[in-house]
Amino acid sequence: MPPLTCPSAPRPERYGRPPTPTRQPLPNTSRVDNERDNERENERPLEPGIERDFSDNMSYGDYLRLDLLLSAQQPQSKPPQHDELLFIVQHQTSELWLKLLVHELRSARALLRADDLSPALKRLARVKHVQHVLTDQWSVLATMTPSEYALIRPFLATSSGFQSAQYREVEFLLGNKSADMVKVFSHDPAARAELETLLHEPSLYDEFLAYLDRRGYDVPASVLERDVSQPHRLVPQLVDTFASVYAAPEQHWGVYETCEELVDVEDNFQEWRFRHLQVVQRTIGHKTGTGGSSGVDFLRRALDLTFFPELYEVRTRL
Repeated sequence: MPPLTCPSAPRPERYGRPPTPTRQPLPNTSRVDNERDNERENERPLEPGIERDFSDNMSYGDYLRLDLLLSAQQPQSKPPQHDELLFIVQHQTSELWLKLLVHELRSARALLRADDLSPALKRLARVKHVQHVLTDQWSVLATMTPSEYALIRPFLATSSGFQSAQYREVEFLLGNKSADMVKVFSHDPAARAELETLLHEPSLYDEFLAYLDRRGYDVPASVLERDVSQPHRLVPQLVDTFASVYAAPEQHWGVYETCEELVDVEDNFQEWRFRHLQVVQRTIGHKTGTGGSSGVDFLRRALDLTFFPELYEVRTRL
């Protein structure tokens, strides 16, 4: 007797896949829903938890004091010149990055003094990233042509980047000391006092050499007891000390790494100086600077200055 089957059920297959269930049609979307979806296309609705009322809460602008920061751009040109805002923003942002450099270099110096090498190296790593930002900024200023700069230059009067106190603080912290430079800031007692203090404090390199001495490396007493208000000058005996480090870096890894970090910092600083020179030359040629310097020729002589001479000289020994 044949098996009973339900006439409405699909016939079972002996081989292959089971029958696919019949799909039910989706309910029709109303035209109103479609229009609502179209209105929200390329839109991100605010989430319910996002703060909207800052009458009693601190906002982004409050924390960063944007009211002060964004009102600090005060163009002087008459009639107003479009490119003056670029010139102001370029230099104001540079000053903010210089403020961070001073902060990080002071910390690195203090950490070396405390024999805490690892976080000091972290500070130097950050310093290098800030230096790259500062150097890259020159390409933005370079979009101003000589003709455009000529329209705003008269309104700079005698102001000049040469008078940046924070830039001089960075140089003093790295070892390029100059008592004459302090005198440039006689009009600003706070800046002059800060530079005067840094002039008579050990530089970052001075602290590194003192750290080496405490670790048993051969550092001459004349170096440790020198007048730190003077720029550091090449000491052949120190080159011998660094030569022993570079001859066996795996045995002196922390010191070796610090040497290379310092070289990176100086390389970056020289790159910044060179880009500055290039931008000035392409903008004003060989004109005298607004601050009274010879301009390009004065900037070019800065390329001969070095912070860590032994770390470059040692390369001739390898």
